[in-house]
Amino acid sequence: MDAREQRGQEIANTVTLRKKGDRWVVASQSGDDAYTVDLTGTLPTCTCPDHTIRQMKCKHIFAVEFTVCREITHRAEIASNGTTTLTTTVKETKTARFTYRQDWPAYNLAQTHEGERFPELLHGLCAGIIQPRQTMGRPRLALADVVFAAVVKVYSTFSGRRAISATRALQDDGFLSRTPCYNSTFNYLEDPTLTPLLKALIEESASPLKAVETDFSVDSSGFTTSRFLRWYDAKYGKMHKEHEWLKCHLMVGVQTNIVTSAEITPAEANDSPHLRPLVAATVKRFKPKEISADKGYISNKNLEAIAATGAVPYVPFKVNTTGEGPELWRRLFHFYSFNRETFLEHYHKRSNVETTFSMVRGKFGDAVRSKTFTAQVNEILCKVLAHNICVLIGSIYELGIEPTFWAESTVAHKVTV
Repeated sequence: MDAREQRGQEIANTVTLRKKGDRWVVASQSGDDAYTVDLTGTLPTCTCPDHTIRQMKCKHIFAVEFTVCREITHRAEIASNGTTTLTTTVKETKTARFTYRQDWPAYNLAQTHEGERFPELLHGLCAGIIQPRQTMGRPRLALADVVFAAVVKVYSTFSGRRAISATRALQDDGFLSRTPCYNSTFNYLEDPTLTPLLKALIEESASPLKAVETDFSVDSSGFTTSRFLRWYDAKYGKMHKEHEWLKCHLMVGVQTNIVTSAEITPAEANDSPHLRPLVAATVKRFKPKEISADKGYISNKNLEAIAATGAVPYVPFKVNTTGEGPELWRRLFHFYSFNRETFLEHYHKRSNVETTFSMVRGKFGDAVRSKTFTAQVNEILCKVLAHNICVLIGSIYELGIEPTFWAESTVAHKVTV
């Protein structure tokens, strides 16, 4: 039983169909309209758009056929038994609910060895950072050491001062050439040149899973800060205050929850314009087949940007959207309108990006400690980078991969500032 037949059965079981002469009237499930079904011809017909475009049986025709079949069966029961007991010959169908099994032995190994593997993988990533040339002034800290210390601080969820002990221990293990002072780490987080470097590290940290991830999802969520917004409400005559927050936009692989690209913006920024740079950064290392996003990202430019990569966009249309527009827009609109079940099967993968945000917040907190905007942006990027490393550790034990970074990059392609 296909999706239209199943929906027709649901209509027949839940809605009373009206018969007008030789035709049947079936109410629309998405509005106040009604469609007319005619079974008297050589082929059944319906006035709904689905049948008009496809010239094949729609859910309304199936609903009428189920109803007619049920009436015939009912009359046959009365004739044979002399009773009015109604028996339904159509079996009830239920939508299958998919669940994902957890490989608990692999999960337990990943969790118990995460503390050992985390600095190893982070050190391998930081090895791709090229130290900027210095021509004057006091000798600077190695940029790789600063980034390493900042991500370890975020991973530990400690303050900068309390995280120093863990950083010194990692220096003794050979992961750092020198332990930066906590104030030095804070100062570097306020440097805007650190932002593109952290983004590049996030993108490279996802590259070991390029053979695994083909479907991706986009969404945004907020991280609160330690700063407050205060304003006077003239209408009610009282002061209000609330935390300032930043918006984090992520492109996520739906199978492992790896983040392939990230953008951090002020809270009032719209979601839609940030899909294109996220897609552009992802296709540098991945070959997407599907990209899903909620209706806040629906636009011609976004659909074209996704289609240009060879991927299929699964973005729902708003209720007031029409099918008028470019060919790609019309084609996707009709697919969304008349193949809703198939669309939702793919669109459901978008829920994995919500899972990713929950993972980041649950492990590294939903707030940032930094005071300035640039430092807050860099701190959130450190959270995302730490999350990616944890995902890679899980993939080592669950998928059997052994991550290597910068394997396909020359020195010129490594991270510079």
